[in-house]
Amino acid sequence: MLELKNIRKQFGGKVVLDGIDLEIQRGELVSMLGPSGSGKTTLLNIILGLTAMDSGAIVFEGVDISKVSMKERGFNIVFQDYALFPNLNAYKNIIYGLQNKPNHFAREEVEELIDFLELRPHLSKRIDQLSGGQKQRVALARTLATQPKILLLDEPLSALDGVIKETIKERIKAITKRYKLTTIIVTHDPEEALTMSDKVMILDQGTISQYGTPTQVIHQPKNTFVEEFILRQLIIKRDNIFGLFKECHA
Repeated sequence: MLELKNIRKQFGGKVVLDGIDLEIQRGELVSMLGPSGSGKTTLLNIILGLTAMDSGAIVFEGVDISKVSMKERGFNIVFQDYALFPNLNAYKNIIYGLQNKPNHFAREEVEELIDFLELRPHLSKRIDQLSGGQKQRVALARTLATQPKILLLDEPLSALDGVIKETIKERIKAITKRYKLTTIIVTHDPEEALTMSDKVMILDQGTISQYGTPTQVIHQPKNTFVEEFILRQLIIKRDNIFGLFKECHA
């Protein structure tokens, strides 16, 4: 279990996170949802250990890891831009993080991971020869090969669309289930959060407006902000889709 206890953070006197309390069970897929500036990326970086919190505690499997370094926490992240090495092919990117790692996957497990993510036809390709979806799968494989205790994903679908986006959504859900891997996703898109996650945390100006299952968020919104944010974003997405449809048939 991952527990966040009264997490607080300021930047330049501005409160970014104000008393975040949260429990995430092992193997759950949780989305942090909210508009720009709501604090979701800051909270992700605090969990990772990349950003220090001002006060509060992070407890993982009963141990307070608040002062533990990012490297020693054993969590790992797939960044929004994938952060792949352009001078290495897909396979070398996947195995890059395994150097000097005593607890990494055995070779046969890495090969199984490659097949699971359907990357074998692309292993010798340069990064600039890969599609967006293929890059995303390479980034996932590289991260999973290091056997993270928690998988963090920063806007994993923002650069994708259509069938590729839906495929990656299913891959992420399958990874969480197959490896019983606690997974935390940052997104600004309610449709992504509500269709992928076991739980959804909605942030508004550094506080949790609601934390619950997708069904609870949809049918039992805790306040006006949750109701209006979900509805507004879904309307924007609908209008964008209709706009693209009109352009294609003009």
